[in-house]
Amino acid sequence: CKGPAREAIRLTFHDGIGRSATLAASGTFGGGGADGSIIKFADSELADPANDGLEDIVYALKSFADNHGVSYGDIIQFAGAVALSNCPGSPRLAFYAGRPQAIAPSPPGLIPSPTDSVKDILARMSDAGFTPDDTVALLAAHSVAVQNTVDPTIPDTPLDSTPELFDTQFYLETLLRGTTYPGTGRNTAGVKSPSKHLFRLASDAAIARDARTACRWQSFAHDQEALRTSFRNAMLKLANQGFEGLINCSFIIPESLPHWKAATFPYGTNASDIEHSCPSNSSPEGVIPDVSR
Repeated sequence: CKGPAREAIRLTFHDGIGRSATLAASGTFGGGGADGSIIKFADSELADPANDGLEDIVYALKSFADNHGVSYGDIIQFAGAVALSNCPGSPRLAFYAGRPQAIAPSPPGLIPSPTDSVKDILARMSDAGFTPDDTVALLAAHSVAVQNTVDPTIPDTPLDSTPELFDTQFYLETLLRGTTYPGTGRNTAGVKSPSKHLFRLASDAAIARDARTACRWQSFAHDQEALRTSFRNAMLKLANQGFEGLINCSFIIPESLPHWKAATFPYGTNASDIEHSCPSNSSPEGVIPDVSR
């Protein structure tokens, strides 16, 4: 659950999100979703700043796919599922094979940015076929993520304190009040973090506090099994939308090691440091147990 695995997990989203119902309805090419276009048309898609840092995994997987006669879309989703299995606590992702090769590059501008507003992110995700709940669930990938390209001065800075575990710690810690900037100072894509050792994306912080997504976010902060199930379902949608006749090959994906430890407040923090946007008196999902380390 380190560098190459994280790149493979990130690549599944960057390839799969390249799909737009709005563009398709207008009569233009709306993208092929998880079709491997980021590999087949690497010269074009890797020029997009949103795909910075994916060069190594793109060319590594191209070599595997070419050597074994499988499509680029299949190798990306297979690699992402196997990569996630290296992270204790993760769900076993479904894997279906049989995607055809991409016919064209993904249209530009379809990958959400950390600087986008919640309104714009939810609109882009809806255009790709995802609900707000799906969007919150897909962000569980950030529980095993580190940043390298958003602020190159502090490479390998994690987004939560347990970056080698697929757990709910990310959802809890993102809700903590920000007190400091990691690295050299403020970054346009980042906001204050509760620790100089953690990077907080502006979009993560905003989605965690927005009225449309806050209750679902807070529900995941203390429910590992719900997070696992929701992430698995959202990833299945990401991988398979737009394809027919795929073959279920999920049996070849390994199980991860178990991890059931509940999220805990980092040292020196408690429930009073949570910035609530989901009223606890209106939804049981808004309640976060006060469990301190």
